[in-house]
Amino acid sequence: MGNSQTVFDRHLVRRHRDRAASKFTQHDFLFRAVGETLLDRLDDMSVTFPVALELGCRTGILGRLHGGRAGITTWISTDLSPAMVAQADAPRLVMDEEFLAIEPGSLDLVVSNLSLHWVNDLPGALLQIRQALKPDGLFIASLWGGDTLMELRRAVFEAELEETGGVSPRFSPLTDLPDLGMLLQRAGFALPVVDSDRLTVTYGKVETLFADLRGMAETNAVIERPRSPLPRRVLARAASSLYDEAMQQDGRIQMTFQTLFMTGWAPAPSQQVPLRRGSAETPLAQALGNGKPH
Repeated sequence: MGNSQTVFDRHLVRRHRDRAASKFTQHDFLFRAVGETLLDRLDDMSVTFPVALELGCRTGILGRLHGGRAGITTWISTDLSPAMVAQADAPRLVMDEEFLAIEPGSLDLVVSNLSLHWVNDLPGALLQIRQALKPDGLFIASLWGGDTLMELRRAVFEAELEETGGVSPRFSPLTDLPDLGMLLQRAGFALPVVDSDRLTVTYGKVETLFADLRGMAETNAVIERPRSPLPRRVLARAASSLYDEAMQQDGRIQMTFQTLFMTGWAPAPSQQVPLRRGSAETPLAQALGNGKPH
């Protein structure tokens, strides 16, 4: 993603969330599962984070799950959607992840759970997050990775190509794991760490999958998306392909959801840093146990 590249219709992202807000709790199982994994990472920290802010909180799931771990005393919930954030516990704010109205150096912790994959300028958003943190403040986030819905993507791609002779941008482009570490460093984070996990969800019917995607507000918001729905013959062919794969397994459609996790710290003088090249005080031979210093 480049700074000047506009891929997503952010107004549509907000409308999707507004539309899903009233019944989001019926479809939020992935947000809960990934969010709990994200919060578990705070248990490994030896420092405390009194003031935390969540970007893209949806209905405030993590604000109710954190339980004051890692010394959190204030949790500020924010979301692009007024209808979503209205269901979160106070304090809460309507806020766009691309434009953080936060005083620089005012937060101990910034958390984002499955939201930043809808941001156009991810490097810019990460820079703003780092600037909002106090020295030695922590940023942890999850977002969908490139293998998410790979079974559905492949089925629709092949069906549309066979039925129409071409393909349309019906799915969001997603970030791959190797890019995230580079983006964290580019934004000025210290000690960046990235990793990934996979969840497999099974469905008896493809319609249930589509209902979940709408209910999670995770449907297509690409600016160049087709304005007409997927033709019925294409949808039928894609569904047939998914059912064929399901019959070769346990009779249920399997969907992959790849989660990417990233962690970064706002730089601080107290943090460990690598030694300058050539500054080691112990000879290599001694370190390896192969000799004594002369």
